[in-house]
Amino acid sequence: MPVPAAQTEAMSSGAASAATADDAARAAIVAAVGPLFYARGFTTVGMDEVRNLSGVSLKRLYRLFPSKEDIIEQVLLGWRDDWEANVTAQVESTQVPRDRLLAVFDFLAAWFTSEGFRGCAFINSFGELGGTSGRIGAIVRGQKAEFQDYLALVASGIGAPATLAPQLAILAEGAVTTAAISASPEPARQARAAAEILIDAALGACTCHRDHPETQDDVPGPGQP
Repeated sequence: MPVPAAQTEAMSSGAASAATADDAARAAIVAAVGPLFYARGFTTVGMDEVRNLSGVSLKRLYRLFPSKEDIIEQVLLGWRDDWEANVTAQVESTQVPRDRLLAVFDFLAAWFTSEGFRGCAFINSFGELGGTSGRIGAIVRGQKAEFQDYLALVASGIGAPATLAPQLAILAEGAVTTAAISASPEPARQARAAAEILIDAALGACTCHRDHPETQDDVPGPGQP
């Protein structure tokens, strides 16, 4: 017997409302546990604590996230989006070509002095779970690759070679780790100073190549005309 159209619509509406409520609950859980995971790591925070912090029953918690790893993945993806948004906002705050790359290190300087800073969440996550979870490792590797790709995009916008991006990425990553261990914001200033040298050298090399496009192969050797 066919289901009346009105009943079908009501069922569809109810399913959509339930899905929306589940999505909202997932987002609330991720937002609640993210700061705790960053402060203490993943393994020290149990599901009972996640339940108490989020206010969601264990039964519903496991329905929304079948495993703790599923929660960690969503937290990492949220951290990735926050990192990209914050770095991009700092870069876009200036239109001076050279300063756009240096803005990354200005962002680091402010971040290093923020309350609760304890280094790169992705490096911390990889150190804690990268050896046992391929899914977590893949997210971390993806975030590092995306950051380097973004630096390459900004570098190309000021006429710098692609080789500059991994150099600046290594400086930034090293500064984050050093700042966390030393509990000092100084690594941001030191990395910025080193970045200035790399940027100026890269731009100078580009200018030199444009002014003198001939390569070593173009220089006549002995006995050549």
